Amino acid sequence: MITELNWGELSPEIFLRDYWQKKPLLIRNAFPGFQPAIDADELAGLACEDDIESRLIINDPASGHWALEHGPFAPERFAELGDAPWTLLVQAVDHWVPDVAPLLEAFNFIPQWRRDDLMISYASDGGGVGPHYDNYDVFLLQAEGVRRWEVGGLFGEDSPRREDTPVMILPEWHAEQSWELNPGDMLYLPPRVGHNGVGVGDGCMTWSIGFRAPSHAEILRGLTDTLCDSLSTDLRYTDADLALTAKPGEIDAAAIARLSSILQQYLGDPDRLAHWFGTFMTEPKYPELAGSDETLTAAELAEALEEGAELVRAEGARLAWHQNSDSSLTLFADGQPFPVFAVAAKNLAQQLCLHHRFRPLFDDETAPLLLALLNQGSLYLE
Repeated sequence: MITELNWGELSPEIFLRDYWQKKPLLIRNAFPGFQPAIDADELAGLACEDDIESRLIINDPASGHWALEHGPFAPERFAELGDAPWTLLVQAVDHWVPDVAPLLEAFNFIPQWRRDDLMISYASDGGGVGPHYDNYDVFLLQAEGVRRWEVGGLFGEDSPRREDTPVMILPEWHAEQSWELNPGDMLYLPPRVGHNGVGVGDGCMTWSIGFRAPSHAEILRGLTDTLCDSLSTDLRYTDADLALTAKPGEIDAAAIARLSSILQQYLGDPDRLAHWFGTFMTEPKYPELAGSDETLTAAELAEALEEGAELVRAEGARLAWHQNSDSSLTLFADGQPFPVFAVAAKNLAQQLCLHHRFRPLFDDETAPLLLALLNQGSLYLE
């Protein structure tokens, strides 16, 4: 499977400067000769699994009715689908199909910790999910067949939506641009841009590479919850500099200044913020499925590497690193922080975030980090 993005006359620098989070971009032949690593039958098989998120959306163009079903599905459900247009959507396929995950390396011009997952949709002729918008950046890669994409204006939580359907659909849809995408073509959409994709003919498969964009509320809630769990109740609001006041009911400027000082004590520490943010942004999408049932020893790891084994990042594993102010480095892996001090281990941490699979340097400096990541299931040997 081709994993190198063909920019044509563009470049990653031009894309980030002119398009990222600014306006849509159609890239023709982004992945020349693209051959999907999964076919329709395999995708349907994933939708029958208990642990995998999937949806089936059926629409009746004549009545305007939309139906939504959630997986797991019985295998015979797909044989029962009638002539009405339908779309099957399977979430986080990169978590389940190893051959799909390498494609994501083509998007390393965007920080990996921003990446969410790779969803695959498969539509019959006329199938789609209706005009809608998303709160995140997404690259829509046409894998098989043809899909017509319409793009409209910006929408938000106050935008009207249809109330007579379980599917989030914009009731007043006016397309401003329209394209038909063939295999290998890719459309980028910034957050909140309205769009509507419809299968043209049967066998339409689209791969959606979505990027995480936590809301301000999620960020503040997560940060303050974590800070509060680590603070002693002995730490209190104090006002030893209190001056005599003739207005006992007033919350004066001095009180607000003391409050601001308390908040800045925690929010003004870059390393503290980075520690929380790295943990938060690398938390597994499905925590209940993370982890490893095996415990590997240093001797077993050394033997495996000597016999030619490679390190592989677990499907769905989330890794990131931060350079701390004391020259140490913290590697974040699936919500766990790993302080790193040795030079070889720092290099290893950065390599782990660059490559899906590679053969590492194994010595006394790198062994503890490798073993920790293998034994928590963020890496495996192959």
